[in-house]
Amino acid sequence: MPHTFHRNERAAQLPARLSRSWLLTSAANEDSFEPNYESEADSIILDLEDGTPADQKDSARERVVRALNSGMRAWVRVNAITTDQWSEDLAALSEAEGLRGIVLAETEQPDHITRTAMMSRAGTPVIGLIESAVGLVNAVDIAKAPGTFRLAFGTGDFRKDTGISDDPMAMAHARSTLVIASRVGNLPGPIDGPANGVDEAGLREACRITATMGMTGKLTLDPGQTDAINRGLAPSEEEISWAREMLKKEKDGAVPKEGSYLPRLARARKVSTLAQTYGLWRD
Repeated sequence: MPHTFHRNERAAQLPARLSRSWLLTSAANEDSFEPNYESEADSIILDLEDGTPADQKDSARERVVRALNSGMRAWVRVNAITTDQWSEDLAALSEAEGLRGIVLAETEQPDHITRTAMMSRAGTPVIGLIESAVGLVNAVDIAKAPGTFRLAFGTGDFRKDTGISDDPMAMAHARSTLVIASRVGNLPGPIDGPANGVDEAGLREACRITATMGMTGKLTLDPGQTDAINRGLAPSEEEISWAREMLKKEKDGAVPKEGSYLPRLARARKVSTLAQTYGLWRD
């Protein structure tokens, strides 16, 4: 029986450049498509790479295209450009009506993005998933490559490649590099890796680290984490209160529009815009 896919209106209207929670959904498990799609995740990624066993790639690809032609709108993580599946993934997805964009596994060179964009429908955004030391070293060039929409951090594979632990201090350089590269490439903030196997307090701390480092999104494999990620990567009540007061002072003419107040006003406007977009700016 064909699925009827429903998306909550808030998530459906949110621009992907502002998406906080990115829910990876195995393309091998069609039963997860509908409940994950109806979750609080800002963006859904159907996963043809790590989430799909090698002997199920073909059937999973057909399943994804069928879903995207039946009302679902989602991103798709495709296999690395070094694999035979890469071109097969992109050829199949060119016929998928609901494709929001491509997440490219194991992005290591700027031409990986450019070639992926050229093999896709015109205007298809590509997220470069950085999962290795080579990819990190080339992050600025990848961020500036034609077709790059945003960068994401594949923390698990990156740690395997480098031998770095998951200690926040050990991973700080990599996260900062992606944030700076994104700024140089005039991209939205990068998407951090998932926090697997943590409790509620652990997830809050993981989101705090993500936000502190300047990253604005987070991958997850658990639909139950999406609401907490959305809250953790949105302006806090304290920030919103501060922004209200600052903007009120500006309206009343009590804030000098020069010197050190300019960056503070800019920050207040940004907080206001984000809070309104996320439905948090209430009278």
